[in-house]
Amino acid sequence: MSAVTRWARPAVLVAVLALVVFTLFDTWVYRREPRAADLSIVKPLIIPVHSLINIPLIVLIMIDILISGIWDPGLGFDLHGTTFELPKLLRDGLLILIAAVSLWLTPDEHRAANGFTWEPIKEVAKLFLAIFITIIPVLAMLHAGTRGAFAPLLRLVFDAQGAPREAAFFWLTGALSAFLDNAPTYLVFFEMAGGDPQLLMGPLAGTLAAISLGAVYMGALTYIGNAPNLMIHAIAEEHGVKMPTFFAYLFWASLVLIPIFTLLTLLPLSPLLSRH
Repeated sequence: MSAVTRWARPAVLVAVLALVVFTLFDTWVYRREPRAADLSIVKPLIIPVHSLINIPLIVLIMIDILISGIWDPGLGFDLHGTTFELPKLLRDGLLILIAAVSLWLTPDEHRAANGFTWEPIKEVAKLFLAIFITIIPVLAMLHAGTRGAFAPLLRLVFDAQGAPREAAFFWLTGALSAFLDNAPTYLVFFEMAGGDPQLLMGPLAGTLAAISLGAVYMGALTYIGNAPNLMIHAIAEEHGVKMPTFFAYLFWASLVLIPIFTLLTLLPLSPLLSRH
């Protein structure tokens, strides 16, 4: 079995099971909705596309991000203990420039026709600003390792011989990702697992897979685990669509996803249970 097939299994399993649950639930809800009395009033679906200038701008965004990931001239500067690298500064500057060009070239009436407003973005920005400020002591405790407040939990991810437990990495990374944010949680556990890309893509590939899967998948358990969850919530609320509260969303998401994640952990061929 190829490496691609081996690491694609968890993604396929989670995607298929989640889509099956969604399809069944969506079909049930659809059948409960009242039917239109006169189907003749339904107009053909025509989706006009305007402001095509944004298509090359989207391509530029993709190119910008890809180049920043592979170009490393080793240039940068340190400011109060924080390192600012040249590729990342150029990447962020170009993203701001591209956004400004899009705002300039896209007519206001096109955004108005899409019901676009800045309020959902403002709400998400305020919340994540608060999260990233309050996350600092939590990440510091994680970085402290077995000397910090999270020592009892962190000891669970390694056995007595110091070998990583993939399933423990998956669940602990995922649990923290759901309530903090998946990107910083991933980085912390990546460093905790050794921080060596060659080692984590080789002998410890199972550990890297566990950290990656936990950070990405369990971010879907809450509104704040993945920024798009919160953005959709804000957009829906602005348009008068009633959305679940934070804990109601956590309950329903857990009802669907936790059994899937448990199955992913217990499958005999799961990479979370195999290091070979």
